[in-house]
Amino acid sequence: MTSITSEKPQSLTALVRDIRACRICVDAPDKTALPHEPRPVLQVSKSARLAIFGQAPGNLVHQTGKPFNDPSGDRLRAWMGVTRDEFYDAKKLAIIPMGFCFPGYDAKGSDLPPRRECARTWRARLTEALPNIETAILVGGYAQKWHLGARNQKSLTNTVLAWRDVSPEFFPTPHPSWRNNAWLKKNPWFEKDLLPVLRRRVRRLMR
Repeated sequence: MTSITSEKPQSLTALVRDIRACRICVDAPDKTALPHEPRPVLQVSKSARLAIFGQAPGNLVHQTGKPFNDPSGDRLRAWMGVTRDEFYDAKKLAIIPMGFCFPGYDAKGSDLPPRRECARTWRARLTEALPNIETAILVGGYAQKWHLGARNQKSLTNTVLAWRDVSPEFFPTPHPSWRNNAWLKKNPWFEKDLLPVLRRRVRRLMR
């Protein structure tokens, strides 16, 4: 599930502790520092067989510390065919964004991209610490580019359209934000063809 080789293995408990205490994007950022105090958001356990690899928490998630605790999460849960209780069962489902903290807004009021420091520092070690993951839902282009590598297509649409080539290991999806309503309307095959297969896979791994 990872695209690079990590260093010395670390226990999952210790790794999550270090991630939750991380301040790299404030104390030693690549460029501009995170505009607020870090609040890393993730959900993991050794027993999880299914994972969601997303982009970065939004402002609502930053406030609550709960992944996908917003309207985008409601749509994602509907795509997966799971309840809120099932979704937040860490024993069955891991949720790992490319950037653990809300990155802030750009000049137009849109969320900034995930912080690069996160993936470079933590991602390989964390995914390697989750050996039971059988399937990962890749939400958005950042996660797709990282995890699919050469199998990633030139556009998100083409990557999602080629989902059969990478499933059941991966299921690439657009972000469930309202901003993608036009994309969903333009690409009805996503809900017609991909989602039924995804839901069956989710049910199998979470039962």
